[in-house]
Amino acid sequence: MPVLKDIVIIFALSTLVNFLFTRIKIPTLIGYLLTGIVAGPHFLKIFAAPHQIELMAEIGVVLLLFTIGMEFSLKHLLKIRRIVFLGGVLQMVLTTIIIAFISRFYNLSWSSTVFVGILTALSSTAVVLKFLQDRSELTSNYGRTVLGILIFQDLILVPLLLFVPVLGDGSMVNPGELYVLLLKTLFIVGLVYAGNKWLIPKLLHAIALTKNQELFLMSILLICLSVALLTSQLGMTLAFGAFLAGLMISESEYSHNAFGNLIPFKDTFTSFFFVSIGMLLDLNFVYDNILLVLITVILVLTIKTLVAGGTAFVLGHTFRGTVLVGLALCQVGEFSFILAKEGIKYHIINDFYYQLFLSVAIITMSVSPLIMMVSRPLANLALKFPLPKFMVEGLFPLKQIEVPVLKDHIVFIGKDSRALSLSIMAKYMNIPYISIVFDPETVRKRQAKGETVIYGDAVNEPILKLAQIDKAEIVVLSIGNLITAMAVIEKIRAMNSYAYLLVRTRQVTDLDKLYKMGASQVIPEEFETAIELFERILKIKLVPQREINSVISKIRDDHYGIFLEKETQADLKTLQDLPNIEIVVYKLDTGSPVIGKSLMVTQLRRKYGVTLIAVLRNGKLIENPEPDLIFMKEDNLYLMGKSEQIANAVALFSGKEE
Repeated sequence: MPVLKDIVIIFALSTLVNFLFTRIKIPTLIGYLLTGIVAGPHFLKIFAAPHQIELMAEIGVVLLLFTIGMEFSLKHLLKIRRIVFLGGVLQMVLTTIIIAFISRFYNLSWSSTVFVGILTALSSTAVVLKFLQDRSELTSNYGRTVLGILIFQDLILVPLLLFVPVLGDGSMVNPGELYVLLLKTLFIVGLVYAGNKWLIPKLLHAIALTKNQELFLMSILLICLSVALLTSQLGMTLAFGAFLAGLMISESEYSHNAFGNLIPFKDTFTSFFFVSIGMLLDLNFVYDNILLVLITVILVLTIKTLVAGGTAFVLGHTFRGTVLVGLALCQVGEFSFILAKEGIKYHIINDFYYQLFLSVAIITMSVSPLIMMVSRPLANLALKFPLPKFMVEGLFPLKQIEVPVLKDHIVFIGKDSRALSLSIMAKYMNIPYISIVFDPETVRKRQAKGETVIYGDAVNEPILKLAQIDKAEIVVLSIGNLITAMAVIEKIRAMNSYAYLLVRTRQVTDLDKLYKMGASQVIPEEFETAIELFERILKIKLVPQREINSVISKIRDDHYGIFLEKETQADLKTLQDLPNIEIVVYKLDTGSPVIGKSLMVTQLRRKYGVTLIAVLRNGKLIENPEPDLIFMKEDNLYLMGKSEQIANAVALFSGKEE
């Protein structure tokens, strides 16, 4: 079977490419495209059944758009309708006009230039959204704009397919066909709404009650392929139908489970798609017309970047956001291939310009992930030049809030839910704080609620100065990217060497690097989640709380090593020689069983191995307390000892000792 042989070859090459490109930290999409180019019919001619490969590639696009639809929601679509329609129309129309005008210099007719403009205006949903998904930037401010414009391009694809025959032979679309299209559109909108609100949630709930994971997966695939097939029968693309199917499931409580089940299938078939795209490129054509191809590639990348960036600027993005959006949408999209085939069918472009289009499209798609990787450094470099203020801040700059003069406050850095939740808790407890958030939309919402939030990148010293980082007592850094987090820590430590710097990271393996940069304590997200789950397991097993505290503390000591709770205070440097010793502060609550008792009665040192080194009472510090000291409500106790010993002492003070 030729197709089975081709599948084995693709899997083998894709596995090798994935391994190599992951090791050298280059997006695997580029490797898949190169695989198709090298092994395709225009070079080594390894594949015997390329048409079957194209079929599997189409399944890959369907699954990709389906998962994107599941991650998105109709509510979210309505929230960004301004971006979708205003941004989408601006980007599409301006790019089409400019490219059409320049295409006249390629000796094309007016109908051909308009068609080429439309082909070029579309960007790659598959390339861009996969990149944003991998970097967890789909919900960022610039990610929302990119997604909105791409959604508009997907929506406009169907009308464009109807417009192609008009460009081909000049025949007008029958008014009856327009009515039919309108009815189809209303039917699809109604189906998605009904499915999202009533049909799909009830169906998935009934299937979930069977507790049959195989049945659940089959049902999800059936929904995806059925809606895709239905839209295809109505004259729309399979991919667009898959996106709509994803939207129907997105509001269901089972969407996350469905998404997790489909990831392996999506990644596998998506690799087929990019390999099949690479197979279309004729290297002989590129070699024979290398200068023309390179000039056209540069023109396309430049014009699309400027237009998309300009659109982002009109929508209110800062200069950095403008650059990120522009470079994210600079490539030619995969749906352009569908339109290009229609153009050949209706003789709008000839074979020469079709091959030129393929060359430019594949090259721009190949270099796009690399361009997106360097977009932030390029934006930061450009910001060093004396740019006008309105360009840097955008057309709708955030209002400058009055930041109160603070001392010994908390600074929260990060835009994820953890950092935002911590700021809400601090406000609830009347603890002075300032948040630094690198997302203008989030900042606007938080400022409207009266929170002390400033917009900016914490890598920049002026932003840290505005947050009065030099006088902060505690700094909480919640940034997923390790390199960015290390850069921020370095800036903070240059301005404040005494603040307690609490850092969230994703992996335990990042601990060493972050501590060396100056972090006081690092909380590895994946490990702490595992600890929390294990603690719940021990409680279910009815293990005594005191023993649980001791075990959890021991686990943390063993895995965090000498880096646990590193002290940065100059007067506590001697503790560096005692890595297992901690100093913590515990406040006695009203219900504590030790209130009214003396230090001697608690037998804190003899029974628990913990030393009470000081007590803060009514603003007065009692150092080296005597054994007859009586504990009082709201005393702040400074305790020294090993982590597991302190955990047991805290259980005593809180009344949870077993």
